[in-house]
Amino acid sequence: MDEALRKQGEAVRRRVLGDDYVDRATKGADAFAAPLQDLLNEYCWGMAWTDDGLDLKQRSLLNLGMLAASNRMHEFGLHFRGAIRNGLTDRELQAALVQIAVYCGVPAGVEAFRVARAVRAEMAGEGPA
Repeated sequence: MDEALRKQGEAVRRRVLGDDYVDRATKGADAFAAPLQDLLNEYCWGMAWTDDGLDLKQRSLLNLGMLAASNRMHEFGLHFRGAIRNGLTDRELQAALVQIAVYCGVPAGVEAFRVARAVRAEMAGEGPA
């Protein structure tokens, strides 16, 4: 394991998803699940999110499209929240979700908007993200 990359990945994961989410995920992992959290921090967040080829907003947009296309709506909701935290505007998010509906199919678009509305409502109740 590349400890420096794992730490960089965890820092980006915290920036995008928030400390509360990451703390719940890592503290809730027992000995059986702990290796997955390390993998997520090093590989997913470290390797895929820390290079300078794309900024965080671009990565968020890509993730939304891929997660909607693969019908991973729980993860879509997490990354929709992350997209807002990464600075995507309502207009940018609307445009992305309409494009998801066109290219992934209307049912995927309907579900993406449903999840997005729930996340936005939840975030509005929490105050600023």
